[in-house]
Amino acid sequence: MNPPIVRLYGVLLLLFAAVVGFTSYWAVFDSQSLKDNPQNRRPLIIEQTIKRGVIKTSDGVTVAQSFPQGGGKHPIYVRRYPQGSVFANPVGYSFVQVGQSGIERSENGVLAGERNEFTSIVDQIRGVPQEGDDVTLTIDSQAQQVATRALQSAIASTPGASGSGGAVVALDPSAGAVKAMASVPGYDPNTVAQPKVFKQLNKPGSGAPLLNRATQSVYPPGSTMKVVTATAALDSGEFTPNSVLSGRSPQTIGGVPLSNAGGEQFGNIDMTTALTNSVNTYFAQVGERLGTSTMVKYMKRFGFYSDPQLDYPGDQMAPSGPYASAGHLVTSGFDVGRVAIGQGGAEGQDLTSPLQMAEVAAAVADGGKLMRPTFVQQVTDPDGRVADKLSPKLQSTVMSPQTASTLTDMMTHVTQEGTAAGLTVDGVTFAGKTGTAEIGDPAQGINQPWFIAFAPAQSPKVAIAATIERCQGCFGAQVAGPVATQVLESLLR
Repeated sequence: MNPPIVRLYGVLLLLFAAVVGFTSYWAVFDSQSLKDNPQNRRPLIIEQTIKRGVIKTSDGVTVAQSFPQGGGKHPIYVRRYPQGSVFANPVGYSFVQVGQSGIERSENGVLAGERNEFTSIVDQIRGVPQEGDDVTLTIDSQAQQVATRALQSAIASTPGASGSGGAVVALDPSAGAVKAMASVPGYDPNTVAQPKVFKQLNKPGSGAPLLNRATQSVYPPGSTMKVVTATAALDSGEFTPNSVLSGRSPQTIGGVPLSNAGGEQFGNIDMTTALTNSVNTYFAQVGERLGTSTMVKYMKRFGFYSDPQLDYPGDQMAPSGPYASAGHLVTSGFDVGRVAIGQGGAEGQDLTSPLQMAEVAAAVADGGKLMRPTFVQQVTDPDGRVADKLSPKLQSTVMSPQTASTLTDMMTHVTQEGTAAGLTVDGVTFAGKTGTAEIGDPAQGINQPWFIAFAPAQSPKVAIAATIERCQGCFGAQVAGPVATQVLESLLR
């Protein structure tokens, strides 16, 4: 045979093998990632012909459903959100024009009625149309509305907060069930399929309403971080509630002077007194004595340094922990004394999501066990059969039951006689911790208020975290505290 023809034949065989190889890779080995790519609209176009499952709250309120458009045997289904913006974060949206987000994306396989290959073939033979399963969420509709209104009211009425955002996350500590997750500003998911609206929602200066601040945003947690530090101190055996350190202000921490809030002075005090009054210099010393390795060890137990283990899209969650100026998490080289009080320095700024801080409260509330968070209470197929239901899963054992009990007592002191003494939850004894993180130049007085809590203090049913992004001269108990207690009251009724 002519040598050039042989070479040409060989090249053609290689090209054919390459085509087969790439086709097999996309069709078999990497088909799921291609399908899950939010830029890939083909699955959504196909799914328009499927009656997507209904999404309801735990108390039966419909938050997402599909309606047919057009006649004939094969109508096109369009998604509608009857509660408007209240559940936009975290439920998200599902439209062929803009893709999917939130629970609509994380539970897409269930909602679209995806079956295994054998079941699909049988259904096709029987002429049974594909139909999605219904999803019942763990979210309580009343608590969600209360959380949204409370955040909006706090932002509107607090000096310097106008134009900022905020978030609330409430969990059932024993099951990991998300009972409320609110993020403001919000948006109406019914309108996002309109090109002009979607463009406006993504426009700089719009307030980032599509951003779920509860899971995607990380902020300095301020003194709520002292619960993590106290956990590491007590559970490691390095400290007890009666361990005495100086609370004078200022003190040199990480080579730089650190002061208590308002320059308040304390003498030699124990840890319970320090947490009750949120003494910065005490807990900064604790952080330095524990060292970075112990602090990192306990932060990881709480879930820091990785995305939350929530059934939610990975690109809509952010990990918590000390961040370097370049934007990556660090496990060493940071100012451990300032990270211990929820701040940081040039080497590492402590940043956490509201979901993460709700998990901190939940782990203490559940006797030291952190349950994996979840949105899904139950899945029901088109025939009304329960296809799946919530089965609580342990994420990690953060601390011993004794440490959790001690922390509960200490956090109860905070709400009864400390920085949160002015807050109430319908007369129920509850445990909490305030936080006021400094934003930017301390001389400007711009703060981020936080509050984490659980109630009742004994046999807790709800754990919560609330924060407002920024306000002028405000404090956690003053601004974030009332937001959290309103949601707690709603869920305990």
